[in-house]
Amino acid sequence: MGTITTKTGEEQVVVFQLSGQTYGIEIGAVVEIIRMETVTALPGTPDFVEGIINLRGRVIPVMDLRARFGLMISYHTVDSRIIIVETGTTTVGLIVDSVAEVLRFATADVMPPPAMLDGTDSDYLRGIILNGERMVILLDYTGILRAAEIEDLRLVHSQAAEVS
Repeated sequence: MGTITTKTGEEQVVVFQLSGQTYGIEIGAVVEIIRMETVTALPGTPDFVEGIINLRGRVIPVMDLRARFGLMISYHTVDSRIIIVETGTTTVGLIVDSVAEVLRFATADVMPPPAMLDGTDSDYLRGIILNGERMVILLDYTGILRAAEIEDLRLVHSQAAEVS
């Protein structure tokens, strides 16, 4: 799965907010976190793809995690961020409501997602950890995008290259 585990059995995740819920994504997948910027829309892309950005000369497809997860779409705020992640061979930006911190926890503390959440739409769920009174939903960044969606993002990238 690509998680970074220390010798002491600890992991680190970048913790972010999305629609009032707290999520974590494995820090090893995160390339960088940037402030929300103007995203250039491209016609004919999947609903969850917001468009593309130019990140220091690299064209990066950007997806709205709210749309990807079927959550209510809202306006971006000054706290909105784009988390740039590497998902296998694809680099993608994930729009989130805000980024809170880097959290370190024991691997043994990861609980599996509830059984009622099993299914293809929950492939992106790795587990849950309790951090004090806070519940953090751990995402499996390799499951956020299905094979067909990765292909859609490659198409977005090639469309952007043709426009440039």
